[in-house]
Order: sequence, then structure tokens, then C-alpha cells
Amino acid sequence: MTSIGDDDPYIVFGYGSLIFRPPPHVVKKSPGFLKGYVRRFAQKSHDHRGTPENPGRVVTLVHQEDWAGFSGADSFPHEDIVWGVAITIDPAHATEVRAYLDHREKDGYTLERVDVYGLVDGVHETVVIPGAECYVGRNDNPSFIGSEPLGVLSDTIWHAVGPSGPNKDYVYNLAAAVRALAPEAYDSHLFALEARLRELDRASASTEDSEA
Repeated sequence: MTSIGDDDPYIVFGYGSLIFRPPPHVVKKSPGFLKGYVRRFAQKSHDHRGTPENPGRVVTLVHQEDWAGFSGADSFPHEDIVWGVAITIDPAHATEVRAYLDHREKDGYTLERVDVYGLVDGVHETVVIPGAECYVGRNDNPSFIGSEPLGVLSDTIWHAVGPSGPNKDYVYNLAAAVRALAPEAYDSHLFALEARLRELDRASASTEDSEA
């Protein structure tokens, strides 16, 4: 994995659960976005939001040009932007937090460097944090599943449960966190998935009421 120098700040970009469940020893959180990526529920989760027998689904980043090869069931709307949080770690605890994150992201994720963008004067896009560390489930890792039809994906997530809780709660927490980041933070894939899961919740509640 990539390492950083002793004098460099330890900054991790979170685009999934790190937004709503950050690591310990955070000294600063700065909203920002990436360019050239999509955020998709294209990664199986065997250890947090599912089990080896019934894996859930969690997000990863995929380069836009690469996603075209996996997106037969999910074309990417180009107005979407991957918003997340640049998390600065207390340097005194950098080694501890890096070990914690390496373990937390062990199910197929690889450390990469990404440039985090921000809006200057609310209009101009510029790199505000160059080379932040970021855990990415590359498309050649064993847990990468690629694009799935929304109905199949939502049904899998709705039923999956792992040591970290129900898979659907991951989606709900992430959607709420992305909405809170910035007015510009819109994610068609995430919000469409959230809406479908809410529909499944309502259908289940209606069935339970009729059987009561």
C-alpha cells in the first residue's frame, strides 16, 4: 500500500461509510468532490454489511471510462458528482488509524491517491487537497461485482445483514450524509436505490399489517 512521509498530513477521502462513521482521532473534516469517478454499489461486503454466505453490497469508486464496460444495466448520468469528506487525522495517531482503516477496508479495497476538489466562490472548481489517500475496490478485486439491475441490487441489499448491521441502513445513512455535505451533492444511483429500498420497507409493513 502507498505510504506517506512523516511530514505529510494524513488525509483520507471518504465516499462511503467513512462519511457517516469516520475513524478515530479526526481533527478536521472538509467536504469535497472527485472528478472522473462514479460511486456505485459494485462491491460485495462479506464482513460488514453481509456474510460470506450472503454478501451485501457497498460502494466503491470506478473511473468513468472504466464504468462504461460494466454499466449495461446502469448508465451513468454525467451531472452526478462524487461528493465525500476529506478527513484529516491527528499526526500523533497516524500509525494507529492507518492500521485501523487497513483492517476495516480489507475486503477487496486498495489504497489509491485522489485529488479532492472544492468550489471557490461557489463557482470555480479547483483542487483543494492534492493526493489524499482513498480506499478503492478496483474492478479486478475478488469482491467487485460490477453493475446490477436496480431491482436485483435493492433486493439483495434489503435482505442482507452483517456484523455492522442491516445493509439497507448503510444506504440510508450514506444518502442522508451525502445530502448534508453540500447543496450540490446529488447522486442519482444512490438516491434511486434509497427510494427503492423505502418502497420495499413500505411493502413489507403493509404485508405485516394485513396479516396482523
